[in-house]
Amino acid sequence: MKLLAVSKKQSIEKIRLAHAAGITDLGENYVQEATEKMDLLEDLELTWHFIGPIQTNKTRVIAERFDWVHGVDREKVARRLSEQRPLGQSRLNVCVQINLSGETSKSGVGLIQAQSLCATIAQLPNLRLRGLMAIPAALTDMASQRECFRELAEEFFRLSSLQDSKPESQFPTMDTLSMGMSNDFESAIAEGSTLVRLGTAIFGARELQELS
Repeated sequence: MKLLAVSKKQSIEKIRLAHAAGITDLGENYVQEATEKMDLLEDLELTWHFIGPIQTNKTRVIAERFDWVHGVDREKVARRLSEQRPLGQSRLNVCVQINLSGETSKSGVGLIQAQSLCATIAQLPNLRLRGLMAIPAALTDMASQRECFRELAEEFFRLSSLQDSKPESQFPTMDTLSMGMSNDFESAIAEGSTLVRLGTAIFGARELQELS
């Protein structure tokens, strides 16, 4: 189980304290804010995850500066990230975002399209397909949360290298099921999440103002 600390709108001081306590993976939603933090924290050994919606005019910076991208939901973005990944850098780790609840306000492909997009990403030379990610609709009871997460988990284990019943995986580099946030991480873990994204549960209330 990996803990991804969502550090958007959090101060440099809080991030340094979190790192001193053992946090090494940080998730950011906004490119400008993230790159400013990267420059200010370059003395620390950190792994940077982009977890926000991906605008096509931001793919170059994302490809150049981040280690992981959790929100790839279309072929055009995947191809741009691969083409713009600098020579000499390791492959960019990618999770396909799934829209479990069919919400028009959220990014992501439907579960039925997941395999096709995974197949495209797996063929791109500068990307490494790592798994699936989702931000489901906010649900209050654990039973409903688990039912929603279960759909994603079943598809992930069907496609991934963690499915023990298959002699070979269609996508052998898939090892990450990115689901669960501060309000539902217990349900996500119960359904097999390998990575949870926690912000306020680690840092408390957000401090920084919105960036334009």
